[in-house]
Amino acid sequence: MNPQVVVVGGGPIGLACAIEARVDGLDVVLVEPRVGPIDKACGEGLMPGALAALHRIGVDPPGRRLDGIAYIDAGSRVEHRFADRPGRGVRRTVLHQALAERAAELGADRIHAKVTGLQQSADVVELTLSSGETLRTPWVIAADGLHSPVRRMLRLDGRSQPGTRRRFGLRKHFGVEPWTSLVEVHWAQGAEAYVTPVDERTVGVAVLGGRPLDVDEVIAGIPELSARLDGVASVTDPRGAGPLLQRARSRSSGRVLLAGDASGYVDALTGEGMRVGFAQARSAIAAVSAGDAEQYERAWRTTTRDFRLLTSALVVAARSRFRSRIVPTAARRPELFGSIVERLSR
Repeated sequence: MNPQVVVVGGGPIGLACAIEARVDGLDVVLVEPRVGPIDKACGEGLMPGALAALHRIGVDPPGRRLDGIAYIDAGSRVEHRFADRPGRGVRRTVLHQALAERAAELGADRIHAKVTGLQQSADVVELTLSSGETLRTPWVIAADGLHSPVRRMLRLDGRSQPGTRRRFGLRKHFGVEPWTSLVEVHWAQGAEAYVTPVDERTVGVAVLGGRPLDVDEVIAGIPELSARLDGVASVTDPRGAGPLLQRARSRSSGRVLLAGDASGYVDALTGEGMRVGFAQARSAIAAVSAGDAEQYERAWRTTTRDFRLLTSALVVAARSRFRSRIVPTAARRPELFGSIVERLSR
């Protein structure tokens, strides 16, 4: 088997890469050890731009309509409703299944294995798999997550963050009819809670912050949210991710490109990981088709610029003495809040 491109990692961004490859007429093999829909700690809100990117590649997962974003703290609330089109709350497993079905429909091949070794020359990348197979291909796209083994093999890991500043995420679901069509972001003391409607009878609550981090404790510290969920049973166990900040010294090495969280990640605070990841998938396959890794590096910088700058600034503010002013300031300047939401969600 000598495909034109191998995608390492079968999460949503890896599957999007495989779909983009087939749309471009490329033979592609996706390498992923896990079987079935893959779950992950995730806010599960697809912003309008992310949903449009899925529609472009023929994927339309079921979920719950999202009309905008609300920031809430103990004394303030500000809302922005998306200007042009809605987003959608979608369970991570449902999104994964829809992408996997589309990739299979288009003829993407799949191998259930881990990549255990990587070597490359000027023209070929050779991957050693845990199954004992060896794959040779002109191009590899690694979309293997925050703690990307391929990034580590290529020695592209950037400087790690001091332990005291690391942020993590936890998520679980509650069996209750959603009370709003907005993603609610509750700013508590030292943590943020994202409440996302994901279907007609379920909301997901994802909390972000430093350790120790507990979903129920964060909810208990937010009176409005605690009242909403009082007596409501959780329908999934907590699932975690982190540390969220991951740096990559470069997005490519020879004929290997990094996409999605593997390419570097700032924080989940703005909820734009999927939109940015889908854009990276499209750019990575365009670079493979053009035979130009530097094209991808340029596209990655352009695609992620707003996300990186705005998310970094918001994380800095969230850690500072100005944290308590974030929501009141947004409430006083709703036009500024709205323009930021629109810029990140398009």
